[in-house]
Amino acid sequence: MNVPTNLKYSKDHEWVKIEGDIAYIGITAYAADQLGDIVFIDVTTVGDNLDKEEVFGTIEAVKTVSDIFMPIGGEIIEFNEALEGNPGLVNTDPYGEAWIIKINPTDVSEMNDLLDADAYKALIGE
Repeated sequence: MNVPTNLKYSKDHEWVKIEGDIAYIGITAYAADQLGDIVFIDVTTVGDNLDKEEVFGTIEAVKTVSDIFMPIGGEIIEFNEALEGNPGLVNTDPYGEAWIIKINPTDVSEMNDLLDADAYKALIGE
């Protein structure tokens, strides 16, 4: 399973990447694999300030709908519109083109509470 070392991970299988003042958030390859073929992603929280571990959207696969959680708190500033027309990108490129939201983090130090790649691999049994 692909677990990039430049990202931080939540126990709920989201990843975070900080670039400048912006954080990108998506779901891991492991989560995408567990969900199966992703058919729809719903994020209605753009513009909202959410705390760490709050639900910011849902992801729908053929067999289930799952909540997506904030790994760190912040204001959601953008939804990846490429996922509207092609939600399956999450299955094929979860760490690249298939980021789900961009946020302005409230407190970047919350990144310290997240898992590094090795700890995430241990969580998923890799």
